[in-house]
Amino acid sequence: MSPARRLWGHIEDGHIIAAPGAYDSLSARLVEQAGFDAVYLTGLGATASRLGAPDLGLLSQTEMTEHARNMTRAVSIPVIADADTGYGGPANIERTIQEHVQSGAAAIHLEDQALPKRCGQLGGLRLVDAETHARNLRCAIEARGNADLLIIGRTDAIGPLGTAEAVRRASIYQEAGVDLVFVDGITKIREVEEVAAKVPGPKVVSIVDGNETTALTKRDLADLGFSVVFYAVTALFTATQAVSDALAALAVNGSPGHGPTAASYPEFAQVVGLPAFERLDHDYGIEGRK
Repeated sequence: MSPARRLWGHIEDGHIIAAPGAYDSLSARLVEQAGFDAVYLTGLGATASRLGAPDLGLLSQTEMTEHARNMTRAVSIPVIADADTGYGGPANIERTIQEHVQSGAAAIHLEDQALPKRCGQLGGLRLVDAETHARNLRCAIEARGNADLLIIGRTDAIGPLGTAEAVRRASIYQEAGVDLVFVDGITKIREVEEVAAKVPGPKVVSIVDGNETTALTKRDLADLGFSVVFYAVTALFTATQAVSDALAALAVNGSPGHGPTAASYPEFAQVVGLPAFERLDHDYGIEGRK
């Protein structure tokens, strides 16, 4: 069964999917090994890991789909990818869909920002009108054809235009035929509750570390009717602080082992799957022929 079908099967069964954000293939493996059913390829994390820069639409379509390919090779759970705005007009959107199908991604979301886009948690967002984005989504659906790829219609309207406009846009994107809708930029519990009450059908919510929505549990979100929850920055922010602390301790002490608890080499080898490669060498390499 394809990753998209597995993901949709969970949604149809009424199970909420928790998808922590991964910024690279290593963090995606950690998400899978922690027992989650899906992983979210976060554009913020991808930009930070590849460029060391903020999420201001700096990565190209090619760079993002390459990131998706590497991640789907690294894990067996479904990967939900950030496809930004589709990277241009109808021809660009068509290619974006084709590239993500070939990457093995289970789902992508397409947002209604105007170029140049920005992270949904930032101010200064500019949006295209809802009807323009609905056309973009219908183009994406046609480009998908019978391929196994879920399409999520995302709106970033809640910050600049308010919850009512975000809900209106979500309804328009549902009418365009997307599989799920996603109101991004939520920072308050009342916004989560309002979107849950006014947007029927399969929907996504993103819980971002540092705001009050972190008080809502996965069970709470399931009871509100959400199908997927992203924890987009938990791993990224935690890793950033842990590495920073470890390097600061190394600089002060002149030797490792004085910072946060670190994985041992054998533990790291398990994360990256070294035993499977060692078995291949044993069975088919030079050592295996002795």
